[in-house]
Amino acid sequence: QLQLVESGGGLVQPGGSLRLSCSASGFTLDHYAIGWFRQAPGKEREGVSWISGSGASTNYADSVKGRFTISRDNAANTVYLQMNALKPEDTGIYYCAEQQRPGPIGTLNLADFGSWGQGTQVTVSS
Repeated sequence: QLQLVESGGGLVQPGGSLRLSCSASGFTLDHYAIGWFRQAPGKEREGVSWISGSGASTNYADSVKGRFTISRDNAANTVYLQMNALKPEDTGIYYCAEQQRPGPIGTLNLADFGSWGQGTQVTVSS
């Protein structure tokens, strides 16, 4: 079974940047569309960004468009989420997951995803 591991979280001041990584073990990632999601304290998990298996197509939640960039390096078996101009409302646990159900291109529907990683904490605070 595909196992995903997130890393790169931390504490950053508003306006700062972080780059999250989502790495796979046991399988190569290039066949899988991958999504990034986040969950703030007391809130439901929400979709942040999506990338196709080839990396040719991407999608973003409106709240992060223009600030976050998703990319992948299939040779390194890793998907990245570059987060710039971070805001306190970006705080939460960030998860990556594999798209396991067919859906619209760029889907951010949690029900379409599985093989969730354990998450990495991102805290944006001064």
